[in-house]
Amino acid sequence: MQAFIWLAPVLALAALLFAAYKANYVSKSAPGNSRMQEIAGSIAEGADAFLRSEYKILAIFIVVLFVLISVFINIATAVCFVIGAGFSILAGFCGMKVATRANVRTANAAMEHGMNRALSVAFSGGSVMGMCVVGLGLLGCSLIYIITGNYNILFGFSLGASSIALFARVGGGIYTKAADVGADLVGKVETGIPEDDPRNPAVIADNVGDNVGDVAGMGADLFESYVGALVSALTLGVSAAGLFTGAGTIYPLAIAAIGIFASIIATFFVRGKDDSNPHKALKMGSYVSAAIVAVGAVILSYVFFGGIYCAAAIIAGLVVGLIIGFVTEVYTSEDYSSVKRIAEQSETGSATTIISGVAVGMKSTWVPIVLICVGIYISFSVTGDLYGIALAAVGMLSTTGITVAVDAYGPIADNSGGIAQMSGLDPHVREITDKLDAVGNTTAAMGKGFAIGSAALTALALFVSYASEVNLEKIDLLMPDVVIGLLIGGMLPFAFSALTMDSVSKAAYKMIEEVRRQFREIPGILEGTGKPDYGTCVSISTKAALHEMIVPGLLAVVCPLLVGILLGPAALGGLLAGSLVTGVLLAIYMSNAGGAWDNAKKHIESGNNGGKGSVAHKAAVVGDTVGDPFKDTAGPSINILIKLMTVVSVVFAPVFVSIGGLL
Repeated sequence: MQAFIWLAPVLALAALLFAAYKANYVSKSAPGNSRMQEIAGSIAEGADAFLRSEYKILAIFIVVLFVLISVFINIATAVCFVIGAGFSILAGFCGMKVATRANVRTANAAMEHGMNRALSVAFSGGSVMGMCVVGLGLLGCSLIYIITGNYNILFGFSLGASSIALFARVGGGIYTKAADVGADLVGKVETGIPEDDPRNPAVIADNVGDNVGDVAGMGADLFESYVGALVSALTLGVSAAGLFTGAGTIYPLAIAAIGIFASIIATFFVRGKDDSNPHKALKMGSYVSAAIVAVGAVILSYVFFGGIYCAAAIIAGLVVGLIIGFVTEVYTSEDYSSVKRIAEQSETGSATTIISGVAVGMKSTWVPIVLICVGIYISFSVTGDLYGIALAAVGMLSTTGITVAVDAYGPIADNSGGIAQMSGLDPHVREITDKLDAVGNTTAAMGKGFAIGSAALTALALFVSYASEVNLEKIDLLMPDVVIGLLIGGMLPFAFSALTMDSVSKAAYKMIEEVRRQFREIPGILEGTGKPDYGTCVSISTKAALHEMIVPGLLAVVCPLLVGILLGPAALGGLLAGSLVTGVLLAIYMSNAGGAWDNAKKHIESGNNGGKGSVAHKAAVVGDTVGDPFKDTAGPSINILIKLMTVVSVVFAPVFVSIGGLL
């Protein structure tokens, strides 16, 4: 039975080999004409330059934290921290490199072959990101545990993944939204030129942002969720009863391995026809992978535990994740009434656009929260202990490979449309890429909903691990230090969001001023005879993102350390509980409101409510501009914040226990 543990590293390697196969498929696809390759080269160059600069800053952070962990905890945990950070960086870098190759090849496939081939190339590019995330995540967790037999040092691996994820999400989010806001407000609203028009100086920076934010950043986000869920399940599984020693720890690793197998198989079901809706093909992949995992969970649960109660916890998390994705689609897709209502409200101006979008975002919180509660109740009830909640998180994240592939497909499709526009390709090519992009907006929103839902379960499972480490049996609301921690924790997601939103605003201001300057001072830009200075806009986004990501990133590490040292483990428990409650709600609200505003704009641009150039369209562009940092910077970063603070607390728990609170 112990042989089951080797399923994990073997299938993790299979995922990496499959990623290499998909990367080779993308590379062998035709890259288009010289103009298309020139534009794609500029996008790739900008993305590479940003990531290199970002990684230089992160290297300093990694070294400092490595020293602190070595001194105050132990060297083994510190080494695992470096491995986790390195694997996260590697996954994001590989995914981004292939995405910048897939974008131009998707546009060319749409031009030469049509919808089906374009979908295949874009999804293959996204699959590389997905398989790198699960392959490196499971490989690291399983080999560290197999080699050392010490599950506690795995929290160092999780901390490395979480640290990089926060900086990648925040930095990438600031980059992409500064460029996006600047390009939209000056180009589309003030000047009236189309989206992705080559005359817009910010257009290359906007396309670069799709890769560093929505591919590399998103991949790092789900990498740390995936690792966090596995680590918490391994930790809590040590005491789980089974038919053989170690069943509680081997079971989640085996489920993750089955999830990789399911994700690989599911990629072959993502097929469409030139006249079909690509969304159906992408959803088919998700459903197939979920079904395979459910069957595998039942079989392994019976083998390991003599019953299917652990499988019930896995399936509960799996089903909750799928339903949260569907609910997110209901609130953010233009096929449903919420987005259509925002588009209708846009006919009376920007104010009503903002009001209706805020309302949609707030309304969208209740169903996911209820679903998460149901998942927690079922998973706890069937196992009789908190191990079930950790298994639910593993179940929800077991299909991460296909989920990330579907999510990363979106920015690749978006970039392909920009390349088609800037290259002056036939309008039918842009029609195909726009159809792919519209689906990508919905899949991206669903991916964010999935990430937030999984963050709630993962953070809760990690919180249980923290409570176990510090012998915290309850959160006593009659104790003033606990209440102080609770209030500070509830405030942190709002302060964090304010910092990231303000960073986007400041960076966008510089971008807007630069685009306006170029329109004024460079002759012939709007006439098409002058060439915009794309490099300056790329530089503005890069510098702003790297500078502004530092304070929010440090906030997530410093705050739990200060509260734990000054007020003690109980107060820190209150902080983690408060941040979990407000963080999940705020993340769902911001992500869904932003997604709804985005698709309301696209709904109008497709000819509804007055179409392009109308009052409704201008109002919708403003709504989309407000929603951009909501859905792509602050919202998705909050779920990393709550998990990072929790894993920091677990890693440094021995310090807090020994001090007991200086105050």
